[in-house]
Amino acid sequence: MTKLINLNIFKRFFSSSSAGGVILLLCVAISLTIANIGWAESFNGLLQMKLGRDFGAIDLEYPLITWINDGLMAVFFLLVGLEIKREIIEGELSSFRQASLPVLAAIGGVAVPALLYASLNASNPQTAAGWGIPMATDIAFALGIISLLGSRVPNGLKIFLAALAIVDDLIAILVIAIFYSSEIHLIYLAYAAGIMSLLIIFNRCGVKNIFCYIIPGAAMWYLVHHSGIHATIAGVLTALALPTNEDDTESPLEKLEHSLTIPVNFFIMPLFAIANTCITFESGMIEGLAGSIGMGIILGLFLGKPAGIFLMSWLAVKLKISELPDQTSWPHVLGLGILGGIGFTMSIFIALLSFKQPELQLQAKFAVLTASLLAGALGYAILYLYGRRSEKS
Repeated sequence: MTKLINLNIFKRFFSSSSAGGVILLLCVAISLTIANIGWAESFNGLLQMKLGRDFGAIDLEYPLITWINDGLMAVFFLLVGLEIKREIIEGELSSFRQASLPVLAAIGGVAVPALLYASLNASNPQTAAGWGIPMATDIAFALGIISLLGSRVPNGLKIFLAALAIVDDLIAILVIAIFYSSEIHLIYLAYAAGIMSLLIIFNRCGVKNIFCYIIPGAAMWYLVHHSGIHATIAGVLTALALPTNEDDTESPLEKLEHSLTIPVNFFIMPLFAIANTCITFESGMIEGLAGSIGMGIILGLFLGKPAGIFLMSWLAVKLKISELPDQTSWPHVLGLGILGGIGFTMSIFIALLSFKQPELQLQAKFAVLTASLLAGALGYAILYLYGRRSEKS
């Protein structure tokens, strides 16, 4: 009897909307523990271990961390892209006024943090290059936090956050390609564009076999990866090509979406969290938060992000360009904007590209971690308390 009760508890937990978020946070705690009990060097060595094979013309031998961040996260972006497309066709983003809101909010959430950082670091050529660090939202962690809230937040808000984070990441990828990449290989981009054209043709011709999209999508991932642009964009592009419909018949898009939900939430995102939050705390890190890098990143992510997202959303609605998602109010948008300040891995990635000196990289990474933790905690608290108040009323 006890075993049956325990089994039911596990079933209820893993079927709940908050399960993925709880596991994600546990993995962050595990990763930080590993980094600060003397295992960081061994763990980083494991992440740098090469897996795969170089076939000469096709090189598929990469470090484990690359397979996680560029490979498995492309699958995560594929799932998010599928959800966004479904909502555009038949859900919360099906009208221009609804779909335009996350795009405009993302632009505000990118511009304000970058300007804040630049204003604090313009006079210092060593640190000025980090203006792109507070622009990024870590979509995996932001969605993980909001999933903890379950039914306390409307479904439209979750879709709004996912769409906003996708646009945010697309902007970040463009910024990396234009300002932080040493070399872009146009020939690989041209080949990738050819494959995307093929996927669109398949869609227009009514091809419904999922593998006719996944296999070329995997080839597109390889080409984008070698082009010098972040390879996860291939996941979004593949998702946009998959066919769907507006009736109750399960489409190829919906079938793939259902197949990916469990592996993404309970394997890919936790693995991503463990691999990317292994930050060792060192003396002087707290003092570094008061410097121009630390303040630029913290103010950019913790204040600039919510300010940009909220103000641009407010303007778009007041000017009747956009409208809020169903059952969503301005306190929801404020909480969502604060969650947008969770920078984590994308911000850390840009920090490593911005600075070559290890001490500046360390300052930036700790500032990103601090701002992300603050944003996650405050955003969760606001949405939780407002949701609880709404339930009572």
